[in-house]
Amino acid sequence: MQDIEQMVKEAQAFVEDVWEDVVADIDYLVQVDSVEDKGRAADGMPFGPGPHEALTRALAVADRLGLATTDHEGYIGFGDLVGKASRYVATVAHADIVPVGEGWDTDPLRVTRRDGYLLGRGVLDDKGPLVLSLYAAHFFVRRQAAMGERLPLTLRCIVGCNEETGMEDVEHYLRHYPQPEFCFTPDACFPLICGEKGHATARVCSAPVQASEARVVRLEGGTVSNAVAGQASALVRCVTPPSPCDGITVETVEEGRLYRLHAQGVGGHASTPEGTQNAIGMLVRYVLERGLCDAEERAFLEFERDLLSDAYGAGIGLATRDEAFGRLTCVGGTVCTEERDGWLRMYQTIDMRYPTSVTGDELRARVETLAKGHGCRMVDWDDAAPFYQSPDDAEVRALVDTYNLVRGCDEGPITIGGGTYARHFAKAVAFGPDDPSCPAPGWVGQEHGPNEGVSEAELRRALVIYIVGIARLMDILA
Repeated sequence: MQDIEQMVKEAQAFVEDVWEDVVADIDYLVQVDSVEDKGRAADGMPFGPGPHEALTRALAVADRLGLATTDHEGYIGFGDLVGKASRYVATVAHADIVPVGEGWDTDPLRVTRRDGYLLGRGVLDDKGPLVLSLYAAHFFVRRQAAMGERLPLTLRCIVGCNEETGMEDVEHYLRHYPQPEFCFTPDACFPLICGEKGHATARVCSAPVQASEARVVRLEGGTVSNAVAGQASALVRCVTPPSPCDGITVETVEEGRLYRLHAQGVGGHASTPEGTQNAIGMLVRYVLERGLCDAEERAFLEFERDLLSDAYGAGIGLATRDEAFGRLTCVGGTVCTEERDGWLRMYQTIDMRYPTSVTGDELRARVETLAKGHGCRMVDWDDAAPFYQSPDDAEVRALVDTYNLVRGCDEGPITIGGGTYARHFAKAVAFGPDDPSCPAPGWVGQEHGPNEGVSEAELRRALVIYIVGIARLMDILA
């Protein structure tokens, strides 16, 4: 590879030249409400029409940028810049999103520019970074055309569309294609993520209550299981109107009989619950303290109260941590009420990100014990063990060194609670684009929350880092 400093300058000039096109293409993807909808799945669109449309648009961008594209049965796609060898280095990003939710100050399905930030669902997670990966490949398309020299390995930009709800897309991919020599996913933060906590999910069901006798007629909250619920509501039967309080509003549905309660919390990603306030927990405590439930309902609500009393495992009696991954997190994402044959049941989803100081089996046992103690039962369980890539690997060092060079700092790899595509590959890491060293103003929202936003300056710098990082990986793996 040519002089690293010269490569950085070339990449910076490229970013300056293409940046307005980058923003336009991010907006082109953000316009698609690409939430999974398997109820509308069909041939070629296994995750529903939204993810399919986002995948189609992403591949159209890749094609326009000079990559040879493949749509594999609607599960996943990729764009290739064919190198001298068929062995390949990959990026893997996703075009699906979590539901938009409420509380936005801008149109969530368009990119809004404000004071150096881009706002819109997916600008950070993960449509913006997906577009960066395609333009990083486009840099090498241009370079090849100008210099007539192909990359030593093929460069592949993989486009997923089921990351938020199951990662069936990459599982499908790996059943049909060989592993890359190395890959990174631009779906986390810098300097580099070399490890991810274990990820366990559960769903707990209440005992049935006769619908005609229920006092809590409906309980709903949250938008997805992997986010702290920012809002929750309940429809309750009572004679005297409940009094509103901080964070809880009351609406009369039927005077002297039915009232709707609404809780406003602070949402956020389940893996980083710092600063959040779970609206389901707020509402549950309100209903319990005011006696707005019967004995059967109380049992489930007390389970909820214990579970949601803390976001770090104390509620299930398992607050634990280790040196590499830090604290366990335990978040209640969604609650809902279902009626069947005249009986009501309430269901709560639980998202747990755990370090190596505990096992998935131990977590499962704790949740089952807590549920059973409140007359509830666990009806679903899924678990993925912690993932770790050695910080001493040459590829990891090359990417971290690239970040430090461009950023002008001296940082090392870190671990996170979030789960990314990286854990599915033999040799992979998560690499940017969010930079914790550059805090955003308060009006900029987090991923999965309202007003999701990202700094344009950070994205521009990330694109430079990705270009130079790919070049260094090619040198190492050739």
